[in-house]
Amino acid sequence: MRRATLLLFALLALAGPARAVLPGEQLADPKLEARARAIGAQLRCLVCQNQSIDDSDASLASDLRVILRERLRAGDTDRQAIDYIVQRYGHYVLLNPPFEAETLLLWLGPALILVAGGVWVATLTRRAHRVEEPSPALTPDEQAQLVKRLDAESAS
Repeated sequence: MRRATLLLFALLALAGPARAVLPGEQLADPKLEARARAIGAQLRCLVCQNQSIDDSDASLASDLRVILRERLRAGDTDRQAIDYIVQRYGHYVLLNPPFEAETLLLWLGPALILVAGGVWVATLTRRAHRVEEPSPALTPDEQAQLVKRLDAESAS
């Protein structure tokens, strides 16, 4: 039993990450395929969001892999192939989008959400710890009226 467990762990340690590129999508030319893999590692699966198109099993990622390989087969440079996909799907398709006016929200969005959350928490904390000012002391006339009312209530 112990040997089987050790063997299982050894095999799992040797197993590499699963790639979603299907054999039918691969290019016959190894150099073109290597370029496609390098570019695919830079492109985000729009369904999975935190995986490259090469790592994703989503059908949209498969479509992007096919489009990328078609562009490379047509003679596009790496930059032209990436630009073609960005033109169709926007900068969000890039795992590392450029810092430009169009991508400002992608870059600054998480920081803005963090700041807004911090302001919200600070506001809630301030409200919870707000010390109410004590009401002003009674004037001698008010104290006399209060004593009269209390005496009247206790007498009845």
